[in-house]
Amino acid sequence: MPNASVLEAKKAIVAELTEKLQNAASGVLVDYKGITVAEDTALRNELRQNNVEYAVVKNTLTRFAAEGAGLNELTECLNGTTSLAISAEDPIAPMRIINKYAKQFNGAKFAIKAGFMDGKVLPLNEVLAMADLPSKDVLQAQVLGTMLAPITSLAIVLKAIAEEKGGFVEAAAEPEAAPAE
Repeated sequence: MPNASVLEAKKAIVAELTEKLQNAASGVLVDYKGITVAEDTALRNELRQNNVEYAVVKNTLTRFAAEGAGLNELTECLNGTTSLAISAEDPIAPMRIINKYAKQFNGAKFAIKAGFMDGKVLPLNEVLAMADLPSKDVLQAQVLGTMLAPITSLAIVLKAIAEEKGGFVEAAAEPEAAPAE
């Protein structure tokens, strides 16, 4: 039986992890066995740049936190080496970045175990499908481009008509030059 101070420290870790899971827009559990320090550093840097929190987690403590956060289905995946990537802002970011690295390593030493979004555990095929979506900024730019395309086309057509008509008006207004003798 652990002493009281160790037990209190573990309870604090579980409480903090439970809060993070509840407040996260999404998260991904990862099996990271065999990844090198350089690969892990590159992964962490990219996750940090996208405001994704990433940490190696203990399965037992994560199990208690997942149950406390209402994500009971995650407990099935909590075996072996486990790390957790969560985002409170962009729900696609952890899935996209982790999936990119999983593809890079062919799933041999880095693989997605499970994922969740908005308090619901997602099937692995849905996590992988969402991982293929572009980032939030790219999606917003695509929507804006789609909305602006008809307006831009109209402006181009109107400009062409105005130039064409303007050319005819200018030609009609000029006096015809007398033939040179």
